[in-house]
Amino acid sequence: MERLEIRQKVLNENDRVAAALRQRFAEQGTAVFNFISSPGSGKTMLLERTLERLPLGMNVAVLTGDIQTDNDARRLARAGYPVQQITTAGACHLDARMIERALANWPGEEFDLLLIENVGNLVCPTSYDLGEQAKIAVLSVTEGEDKPLKYPSAFFKSSAMILNKTDLLPWVPFDCKAARANARAIHPEIEIFETSCTSQQGLAEWCEWLVAKVDARCVAA
Repeated sequence: MERLEIRQKVLNENDRVAAALRQRFAEQGTAVFNFISSPGSGKTMLLERTLERLPLGMNVAVLTGDIQTDNDARRLARAGYPVQQITTAGACHLDARMIERALANWPGEEFDLLLIENVGNLVCPTSYDLGEQAKIAVLSVTEGEDKPLKYPSAFFKSSAMILNKTDLLPWVPFDCKAARANARAIHPEIEIFETSCTSQQGLAEWCEWLVAKVDARCVAA
């Protein structure tokens, strides 16, 4: 019982900080997307390709979480946008306080778009609100098409699912139709994009959707 009470207190505090972040982002007109997936789904390369395709002049920043190393931050910084690595030192997820502290390193900055790459994990990150506008679930074709059924919270809470690494489909036994059906069984309105960072398939459609969300957010603010 005590363990459950401590966990509830932690989540309540996280939700309080996340609500303040969400209000801040709304006032600034910042669109915020939280990318979640299993390790090895290709999140970092997907973000690299996304950053390459964003319109010139869009004010963008990236926060990337890992248990150790700053490898992903160094990769993403090549696109020329401000990037920070959040090293969790063992924690299997990012939390709202980590986001708040990272943003304090950019005092006074107001971004059009903030991309958050969460720690590779389909369980813990779903419990922690980061103040984001939407979660994006990334599922690679090297995983099982039943992942949405095994980890329903991750897909239920996501506005979009990206089926990544589709260039590998000729060599892996992955059923895209079944993956789509499983995702929509959990979340009927989820947007689905099929992408390959190698062949560039689907990246234009994905980026058009993302930019439209950013533009709508800016207008609303």
